[in-house]
Amino acid sequence: MPRTTPRYNLNDLMAFVTVAREGSFTRAAAQLGVTQSALSQAVAGLETRLKIRLLARTTRSVTVTPAGERLMQAIGQRFDEIELELDSLTALRDKPAGVVRITCGNHIIRTTMLPKLMPLLHEYPDIKLEFDVNFGFRDIVADRFDAGVRLGGTIDKDMIAVPIGPQLRMAAVAAPSYFAKNPIPKTPRDLMQHRCIDVRFPTHGVSPWEFERRGKRLNVRVTGPLLFNTTPDHIVTAALDGLGVAYLPEEEFAPHLEDRRLVRILEDWCPPFSGYHLYYPSRRQPSPAFLLVLNALRVSGNVDTDL
Repeated sequence: MPRTTPRYNLNDLMAFVTVAREGSFTRAAAQLGVTQSALSQAVAGLETRLKIRLLARTTRSVTVTPAGERLMQAIGQRFDEIELELDSLTALRDKPAGVVRITCGNHIIRTTMLPKLMPLLHEYPDIKLEFDVNFGFRDIVADRFDAGVRLGGTIDKDMIAVPIGPQLRMAAVAAPSYFAKNPIPKTPRDLMQHRCIDVRFPTHGVSPWEFERRGKRLNVRVTGPLLFNTTPDHIVTAALDGLGVAYLPEEEFAPHLEDRRLVRILEDWCPPFSGYHLYYPSRRQPSPAFLLVLNALRVSGNVDTDL
């Protein structure tokens, strides 16, 4: 009898690729819309048929083995190419359709993206938007996002970047009740003697506060009673309660500065800087749905910038 070559279920291969990329059965199951048990069985079945371990599992993490890394390199990009080709078929429909996945922070969603994109979703009901609210720097190619949003100066050089908002300014603020008990800082270095409300980022931890005046830059490491890794709302609330000095984009504090519930300090040390940009891979062919999203977000008069 002729020897038959075993055929591999593409769903099992896709399951492996998703787990490998996410580094988690939980996140991969949520992305694929299956149970963790079914996903685990699919990957285990693939390993059994291949007779080799593809994933190293512990109670805290999932990593690829050398064999798994080789398989990822061989098939991961091909799945991406298939998905892109399927998305491109929507160009043949009367109206664009498909999922557009974007990773970004909560502030830009609330202030810019939703206000600009809600009319688009009413006009094109077959377009679906998936937002990954993340304060770290995601690899949008490896994590299979269509685009990400970052400040202009932090985008990799091989990406196309499109401005989607105006220039920004940081603001250092505190409540009048705080300054009733503490002197107002005259320079950024004075903040080292103050109670400050800070942020821990998932990728680079607690960073110094950056200030600049007439070309002179100062980085100040602060301490204080509160440290957050979530949305700015908690930081604003803590500042309003007089717990210390906070440092965020000035838009976060705007209504409270107007009604004088917060006092701004060191304003001459907070110059404008490049605002938010939508960025996406220069080598990827955008889908019709993504192009509509891009055009809706684009700041009028700006063109794509290949960084």
